[in-house]
Amino acid sequence: MLSIIAIGITVGVYGLVAGIVKMDDLGLYLMKQTNGAKQKIGEILLSAAPKLMKFLSIAGTLAMFLVSGGILVHGINFLHHEVEDLAHLTGIFESITTMLLNALVGLAVGVIVVAIVTMIGKLRSNKSSSTH
Repeated sequence: MLSIIAIGITVGVYGLVAGIVKMDDLGLYLMKQTNGAKQKIGEILLSAAPKLMKFLSIAGTLAMFLVSGGILVHGINFLHHEVEDLAHLTGIFESITTMLLNALVGLAVGVIVVAIVTMIGKLRSNKSSSTH
């Protein structure tokens, strides 16, 4: 049963992603129809597609910070206890505080990784330009 549910969810998620990716194509197709209602729906879909993609890119980035921060916090024992202790101080907002602290950890580590990768890239490009 669990496998059937997992397959169903996977097909559903990938189907939703495919629908989002093809939303502008559907909008363009509907705009070419002779029915005025279909044309209007097509216009709405076509104009909404870039806005939806922009929103999803921001929401996806935030989700990655939350998930990666949570993984890191749970994997580093002292950090996990610090986050729990800080979250307990907020009382009824404990879950939200934990989530925000996890996101902050994910963001901090992400900034550090980007800085390191950028420095390595600059060092490599300086080496290659000085050898030519």
